[in-house]
Amino acid sequence: NIFRGRQAETTNQRVFGGQVIAQALVAATRTVEKERIAHSLHAYFILPGDPKIPILYEVDRIRDGKSFTTRRVVAIQHGHAIFSASVSYQLKEEGVEHQSAMPPVPGPDGLKTEREILAKDLDKLPPDFVKWLERPRPIEVRSVDPRNFFTDEKLPPVQHLWMKTTAPLPDDPTIHQAVMAYASDMSLLGTGLRPHGLSWIKGNLQAASLDHAMWFHHDFRIDDWLLYAQDSPSAS
Repeated sequence: NIFRGRQAETTNQRVFGGQVIAQALVAATRTVEKERIAHSLHAYFILPGDPKIPILYEVDRIRDGKSFTTRRVVAIQHGHAIFSASVSYQLKEEGVEHQSAMPPVPGPDGLKTEREILAKDLDKLPPDFVKWLERPRPIEVRSVDPRNFFTDEKLPPVQHLWMKTTAPLPDDPTIHQAVMAYASDMSLLGTGLRPHGLSWIKGNLQAASLDHAMWFHHDFRIDDWLLYAQDSPSAS
């Protein structure tokens, strides 16, 4: 019930939250029958993660029912919990279905990546940010409605991103769930900053994720384009 999460080399002072979410989901999933797929995840960030050492994930097998399985995961570093999550799994079953219409936005073809958008302004960026921007990325992100990070322009608290992995993934749906969990932590805080004209580039901002929730309604592939529709209805 104990798993070790390895760290990628980074100059960041703390672990990317999406990595902890994804590794916790993988740890929990490895204690569950393969026929059961995660359908919801609720997580809390407790302390910043240290990128210099591995993360231990301790899984509590709370319940194995006839249709549902429940797991609790605690991520530990330096003897302290830095993150906790509850994950629920279910056997695939048929039921009623409905879903909201997809937002009417342009497709990913022809849209620029964040790196391409900022390339013309590299001389204005801090050196550390340039290094972060130029490193290889396993996930390609293209914004439908990019903002100018060098202005105080205030925009509606809505953002649409196309994203997919840069290489094919195995057919195992749990891999796609884990990578989606990783990617889901990208740009969320930025959406809430849009109506305030704030950005990470100016260096006058301190922000952190506190909690995170996901629901998996259908099988999907994140090595094909997915639209990430984001909105921030309230900030205080």
